[in-house]
Amino acid sequence: MTDTITPPAPVEAAPAYTEPPAGPAAPETLDRAALEALQLERLQWTVHHAYENVPLYREKFDAAGVHPDDIRTLADVEKLPFTTKEDLRRSYPFGMFAVPMTDVRRIHASSGTTGRPTVVGYTEGDLDRWADLIARSLRAAGVQPGWKVHNAYGYGLFTGGLGAHWGIERLGCVAIPVSGGQTARQVQLIRDFEPDAILCTPSYLLTIADAFEEQGLDPRETSLKVAVCGAEPWTNEMRRELEQRMGLKAVDIYGLSEVMGPGVGQESVETQDGPHIWEDHFLPEIVGDDLQRVADGERGELVFTTLTKQAFPVIRYRTRDLTRLMRGSAYPAMRRIEKITGRNDDMIILRGVNLFPTQIEEIALEIEHLTPHFILELTKRGRMDELTVKIECTPGIEKETSEAAAKILQARVKERIGTTVDVVIVSTGSLPRSEGKYKRVYDLRDQA
Repeated sequence: MTDTITPPAPVEAAPAYTEPPAGPAAPETLDRAALEALQLERLQWTVHHAYENVPLYREKFDAAGVHPDDIRTLADVEKLPFTTKEDLRRSYPFGMFAVPMTDVRRIHASSGTTGRPTVVGYTEGDLDRWADLIARSLRAAGVQPGWKVHNAYGYGLFTGGLGAHWGIERLGCVAIPVSGGQTARQVQLIRDFEPDAILCTPSYLLTIADAFEEQGLDPRETSLKVAVCGAEPWTNEMRRELEQRMGLKAVDIYGLSEVMGPGVGQESVETQDGPHIWEDHFLPEIVGDDLQRVADGERGELVFTTLTKQAFPVIRYRTRDLTRLMRGSAYPAMRRIEKITGRNDDMIILRGVNLFPTQIEEIALEIEHLTPHFILELTKRGRMDELTVKIECTPGIEKETSEAAAKILQARVKERIGTTVDVVIVSTGSLPRSEGKYKRVYDLRDQA
């Protein structure tokens, strides 16, 4: 009698996915009508790709009563449900991936300081497109092929360092992969290697400028011509401070890991009027407090739908960044955003008044003898919340002068923002220095 051999169970087929629709060689030169036609084609591809390969999106679309075939115009994106950071955390670690893990070539993740980290993945095609967008961004920033570029964004799971690195090389530049931290070494390498451009957070560039001066060196005498700064909100007052102290042009690069990383948008060195969004790859919207879309020019929360991401497509992702969409300038077909100076989750509500750390920065930098080195401490006095601004003055000034500057800051905050804060002058160098993203707000109310 012959033994019966049971055949193995069939292996479930891997999810089917395709390449995003191809675009022109020079998309920055498209007119608006051609750009929107490309956006619609890529939006329809993305929505089908996400629905077919990401269980969370199938669940959300079905619950909202919408199907990918319902997307016939760009305006139809409003039919789609939003994606939030909580959705990404709920799918931790790889539940949002739309391709088999065998086709993923890199994983990045957020720090996870407020909960589970958000994890993102990239196919080989995703990485190739990302490098192209970083190269495009650096060109807009004024960086030229052949330049040496000092990359002080953090390497590792954070998207900044490695994301920027491949774009530097794609442009034909020399990448100097320094990463963040070891500020004295940063100063030494800038002096020795003589880079033409630097990439880092604006607060860390300020720390580097301080380090030059602490060593008795003039930061305006370096070889640096351009600083490409991002990863945190910063004001035009901070830009002026950096440009004056470093003797360079400072421009804003925009991105976030959930959407891609750096290179979602870039400010032109020629106009310095806010980052242009690379709309051939990302569809931006602005929504109000009621989550309804608002017209260009109106402020609200920035929302993104990716148009070419394979491994990790996102549909109507709520960034929490507050800004407005405006007509393009250096790239007329690509809309730009007003400089991000605050986020919904950075906002402090103090006795019924909304306040952002960048508002304090903007006012402080207008006042002689005050520096951008400050922190905000939230405490509770009885039933009332109190906010204390701890800020450093420029070295060597008299106590009476620093106290007068503190009173001016307190009065201007009251006048412009409409709330009362305490201002405390602290000794020079006593506050923490940024080695990446700078923590401004310390909530001590639970410790009362």
